[in-house]
Amino acid sequence: MLEPLNEGFLSRISDLLLCRWTCRHCCQKCYESSCCQSSEDEVEILGPFPAQTPPWLMASRSSDKDGDSVHTASDVPLTPRTNSSDGRRSSSDTSKSTYSLTRRISSLESRRPSSPLIDIKPIEFGVLSAKKEPIQPSVLRRTYTPDDYFRKFEPRLYSLDSSSDDVDSLTDEEISSKYQLGMLHFSTQYDLLHNHLTVRVIEARDLPPPISYDGSRQDMAHSNPYVKICLLPDQKNSKQTGVKRKTQKPVFEERYTFEIPFLEAQRRTLLLTVVDFDKFSRHCVIGKVSVPLCEVDLVKGGHWWKALIPSSQNEVELGELLLSLNYLPSAGRLNVDVIRAKQLLQTDVSQGSDPFVKIQLVHGLKLVKTKKTSFLRGTIDPFYNESFSFKVPQEELENASLVFTVFGHNMKSSNDFIGRIVIGQYSSGPSESNHWRRMLNTHRTAVEQWHSLRSRAECDRVSPASLEVT
Repeated sequence: MLEPLNEGFLSRISDLLLCRWTCRHCCQKCYESSCCQSSEDEVEILGPFPAQTPPWLMASRSSDKDGDSVHTASDVPLTPRTNSSDGRRSSSDTSKSTYSLTRRISSLESRRPSSPLIDIKPIEFGVLSAKKEPIQPSVLRRTYTPDDYFRKFEPRLYSLDSSSDDVDSLTDEEISSKYQLGMLHFSTQYDLLHNHLTVRVIEARDLPPPISYDGSRQDMAHSNPYVKICLLPDQKNSKQTGVKRKTQKPVFEERYTFEIPFLEAQRRTLLLTVVDFDKFSRHCVIGKVSVPLCEVDLVKGGHWWKALIPSSQNEVELGELLLSLNYLPSAGRLNVDVIRAKQLLQTDVSQGSDPFVKIQLVHGLKLVKTKKTSFLRGTIDPFYNESFSFKVPQEELENASLVFTVFGHNMKSSNDFIGRIVIGQYSSGPSESNHWRRMLNTHRTAVEQWHSLRSRAECDRVSPASLEVT
């Protein structure tokens, strides 16, 4: 008689545990259930419950109810009789307690809410202290990859040319009337057979009067224009036309070729800069024209009249110089090779420049030795390949400085200053200091490096060695 009843009891205990119901008073005496009350405050909800009872739980309950009703109705007939009064008493007590527990569990389940309202408080983590500080959830931020970053980067917002936004929305006639810098006529064509781009600078018109920044210009009525051509972003390998004297309508008719693959040419931007030459003052940039080559038919070619726009670069670069340094500690010799220069500032209107380089050794603040290269006529891209040697003991090397000055040779008057750099103890810039440091760290090995020429005033301001030479 007890076996079927025990099976129903175990199934209800399983239901009780799965539903997370418990009694406050009889957790330790769940088989007696004598302390349970029928009031609602005795039942505590320990966790959330499903809104609907699962089907498998409904089936188990129905089977248990049927089993309980059958066993309850047949309690007396199915109970075996014994002659011992103690045995009858124990079996009767067991059946009563089991029946009482089953009835109370049924009453508890009948009061179970279908979808209880549960107020769940946020869980706080941290070390227990007198002052509790709840930890706030961190805001999830999107991680940007380099592709996403550069996709949103707009170069025009960081351009030094403040007029770039206006130029994009204006025609050539409107640009010409707004800035009044003149027009430039040029053409381009790519040769697929020989893999080079030809740029033809034809003429310019309506150029503005010259500007003098230091008041040393003599002729303020006429300009001496010339044009510099380069393919951005490479500004080092540029070309330059001849200077047209005293005219606001120069005719150049000069062609220049750039050895470059076709696909690479389509990624470049043609930059034409019109510059005003002045022998006694700084060369002044009149204006510029830039044409992305991806927007034109290079194979078919074409020619255009483009209006000049202002340039953020008011001064022309002075040029570059390629040098090689080598020190021999055993012999105490400092060897200097002047290899070549390129894009030097033009000092003669008719034939370019006759440049040469003067090398001066300064120990501390005292001029020790002066040497110079030969001058090359009529060029702004000279090749020298000349070597010079200076005797410098190793203990005096740290206090030595080399001053390189590029001049334009002039037979009638003093030589024309082009540019200068200082390498050594009193270097004129970071590039020069780096070259000297590399030479000190690699004895007996020649170290080559390109250097951008600086003005005399700039070198005198940062290098005391520049003040000791002429």
